[in-house]
Amino acid sequence: MMKKNRACLVLAAFILLGGQNALFAGGKKDAAAPANTPVTILVAAAASLKNSYDKELIPLFQQKYPWITVEGTYDSSGKLQTQIEQGLAADVFMSAANTQMNNLLKQNLIAAESVKPLLENKVVLIKPKGTATAVTGFQNITAAKVIALGDPASVPAGQYAQEIFTSLGTWNAVSAPGKVSLGTNVTEVLNWVGEGSAEVGVVYATDAISSGKVEVIAEAPAGSLKSPVIYPVGIVAASAHSAEAKLFVDFLASPEGLAIFKSYGFSANN
Repeated sequence: MMKKNRACLVLAAFILLGGQNALFAGGKKDAAAPANTPVTILVAAAASLKNSYDKELIPLFQQKYPWITVEGTYDSSGKLQTQIEQGLAADVFMSAANTQMNNLLKQNLIAAESVKPLLENKVVLIKPKGTATAVTGFQNITAAKVIALGDPASVPAGQYAQEIFTSLGTWNAVSAPGKVSLGTNVTEVLNWVGEGSAEVGVVYATDAISSGKVEVIAEAPAGSLKSPVIYPVGIVAASAHSAEAKLFVDFLASPEGLAIFKSYGFSANN
């Protein structure tokens, strides 16, 4: 009888211990995964993207991924290219032209597989809203006293303007000293025209839409640009947060992201 009772006690203890182990194992298995670690990523983007990024794209992305803080730095694509070459700790780069992206790709400073030629823009001629000018289009822009352009040395909008006027045979006259004011980025050109310090200027269609101080005179003539105005985006090769950077790039390319870009005057590059 004692042996039988002892066996029953051992069996009961074994069952109890096994149940505790199972409960422990089950608790361990069902434990919630640790929360995502807060991360900040830096996006270096063309000045013409600032409004869409700051007003809608970044806030919406951060709602979807609350552990990721996105900071933006905006300037001419050429200046941003130089800053990345000099070690700017950016995670994402979005240029207003393929040239700057390609220059970084050649130096292996951008992850090649991450690059998306995402958007298309238009180049337009603008004047201060409500003012009169003899300029009716790109063809007779030299009728203006002061023309505002982005500096072709670093500003894609200025490079496009130079290409347009070169194709029209008027670049030398447009760029003559005293005739042209060269901005460090397209936003500066937009502000000059909006303030009336320049009679006309060349910017992107999206910039003209964003300002209530200017109006469009004309779009660039058909055939005056060899290729469309494309905005590529990619992940900086040295990014310490490439997974989070990919989430941001994928969000920009999503139907939701593209719809926001379209509301600011961009077109999807299909």
